[in-house]
Amino acid sequence: MDLDNILKHINFAHLKTELKSALCSLINVIEKLSSENRQLKDEIQRLRDENNRLKGEQGKPNIKPNLKSKKDISSEQERKQKSTNKKRKKRAKNKHITINRTEKCYVDKSKLPHDAEFKGYNTVIVQDIKIQPDNIEFKKEVYYSASLNKTYMAKLPQGYEGEFGPTIKALTIIFKNICNMSTAKIYEFFKHVGIFISIGKISNILIKDHQSFHQEKTDIVASALATTVYQAIDDTKARVNGQNYHTHILGNPYFTAYFTEQQKNRLTVLNVLLNGQKLTYCLNDHAFSILNQLVISKKQFKKLEQLKSEIIFNQQQFENLMSQHLPLLEHRTKSKILEAAAIAGYRKGADRLVVKILLCDDAPQFKLICEQLALCWVHDGRHYKKLNPAFKYNATKVNKFLKKYWTYYHKLLNFKKSPSAEKATQLAAEFDHLFSTVSGYNELDDRILKTKMKKEQLLLVLNYPEIPLHNNDMELGARVCARKRDVSLHTMTNEGTKANDTFLTIVETCKKLDVNPFHYIIDRIEKTDNLQSLAQIIVQKYKENCLA
Repeated sequence: MDLDNILKHINFAHLKTELKSALCSLINVIEKLSSENRQLKDEIQRLRDENNRLKGEQGKPNIKPNLKSKKDISSEQERKQKSTNKKRKKRAKNKHITINRTEKCYVDKSKLPHDAEFKGYNTVIVQDIKIQPDNIEFKKEVYYSASLNKTYMAKLPQGYEGEFGPTIKALTIIFKNICNMSTAKIYEFFKHVGIFISIGKISNILIKDHQSFHQEKTDIVASALATTVYQAIDDTKARVNGQNYHTHILGNPYFTAYFTEQQKNRLTVLNVLLNGQKLTYCLNDHAFSILNQLVISKKQFKKLEQLKSEIIFNQQQFENLMSQHLPLLEHRTKSKILEAAAIAGYRKGADRLVVKILLCDDAPQFKLICEQLALCWVHDGRHYKKLNPAFKYNATKVNKFLKKYWTYYHKLLNFKKSPSAEKATQLAAEFDHLFSTVSGYNELDDRILKTKMKKEQLLLVLNYPEIPLHNNDMELGARVCARKRDVSLHTMTNEGTKANDTFLTIVETCKKLDVNPFHYIIDRIEKTDNLQSLAQIIVQKYKENCLA
């Protein structure tokens, strides 16, 4: 049904208010029924598929729609500011190329005329690479002392332990964590270039004996947490030995770190922010204010109030305290108490850094943890893109509002470049005006109201202009995990999962710091330490930015 054709024949100026209201109500009823109908169709199909699965049959195949027909809910075009430079300049690359050898190309002089004169050379740079084995036979000196009955043998150079050199080890890690090659494909590559190595050995290179790299990851996170007032966080699905896990991505402009855990509750988020330090628990006033929001029974709340104090407990001590005073707690209530006490213990910041602002989407596990929460405008904008009105009349309303939405977003971007108190006041007032819009399309109006209720979190940038307006950086980090899942569905052991997180952290942080990850990894394998640690580079770049 096309409402525009109806509206052409109706002059609303001559209609009574009651008729206008009735027509709008009727349209909204149709929109609601249309939305419910789509949801019921999806639910019926899901139940049919489940019924067929239980009977041993197959459900409806999950054929993805053509990209042209699929509704685009991304906001890439809207959120990006249009560049004033129409022509893209081609970057010069030759100045960055290292010349390894020079060869001269000669003209066949027999074909030259008698008066041809030599005028010099025309330089052309051609890039190429050599892929060939570099097998080394080490002859280690051996000495024997008869008086001590002891043999002395020379050691291999650093990085050459275990039958394979540092280049093969570094390439294996790079192939897996940057090129997204499977273990089988890495084996195939080495086989074809003349390296005799087993799949098991490749697996060992990837996951075993990497304590120094694990420590580097810990140092990276510790250094980076101190650089900005906010930290961005997101999570994505993961699989470990066939079980569902979650990979949490933490970062800021200086680093991206990965933590794969079995849960994605508030305790897990706290563990990520603590970067290997142990959780502490405290039942102070702040813990009880959190419990008020999480909601537990009045009876349990009163019992807990008797334990109120500023004492900090470790996990075992707090578990004993709960067992002693509240032995019959159900699991859900106990989880809420643990979360509230752990958040209170974290906020006390005893001998550790406490993150002040968390930038994230609107997922519940990120709430209440830090002093302030900054929400992502792009995530919020997607909800408007997901509206699917049946009437073109309502679709026009959605599009008009979205234009105003992204115009306001760009004003916030401009504010970040030159912030001031006066501009902040104006933008706050404009937010109230924009998100007080009443369109008459109920689903759109409900969505606008929900955005308005998030004013404090969406406009935190007015107080902290350094905070990004979106969380796309962490979403890109999550996409790295998704691409790895496409190649290797899951890790098989906790050791492999930890190694995967560590090397992803190092590689993605190298990219942000403009460090060559291959050179960095081979430097660490050879233990030459010619390159600064990533943690040191983070501190150095942070100081440089502060001075700038």
